[in-house]
Amino acid sequence: MSEDRPPYPPFTLDTALQKVQAAEDAWNTRDPQRVALAYTADSQWRNRDTFVTGREAIIEFLSRKWQRELGYALRKSLWGFRENRIAVRFQYEWHDTGGQWWRSYGNELWEFDDHGLMRRREASINDVAITEADKRIHGPRPKAEHGMDIPLH
Repeated sequence: MSEDRPPYPPFTLDTALQKVQAAEDAWNTRDPQRVALAYTADSQWRNRDTFVTGREAIIEFLSRKWQRELGYALRKSLWGFRENRIAVRFQYEWHDTGGQWWRSYGNELWEFDDHGLMRRREASINDVAITEADKRIHGPRPKAEHGMDIPLH
């Protein structure tokens, strides 16, 4: 039984934008089980200095992440695409258990199988301490803002 997660490669501008928005929406649920369904059963990740393989490991990784990164809210922007690959840049904001707010900036490289499932994800991420007053991401993106680019800083 094969799993499908449209849109499928090769990507067009419209389908790449759809894929990016779908990923943003899923990650903003902070539901590791739901997020993991977008990846192949043997998906390979590099997230900062951590290497993860397979859905179960993805679920464990995301569960730990969202226990540590409280109030998590994310924005993604399409950077480029070709055939079965998409590059995105992203920012998310969160606070730690001590109440310190952070903005995390990063880039991701994604590779998809023919069924639209992500089989490879490489993420480079940097964290910048911010004040709560500096927050600019407040929950999931409203539909009216879908496709809008995120500011550099």
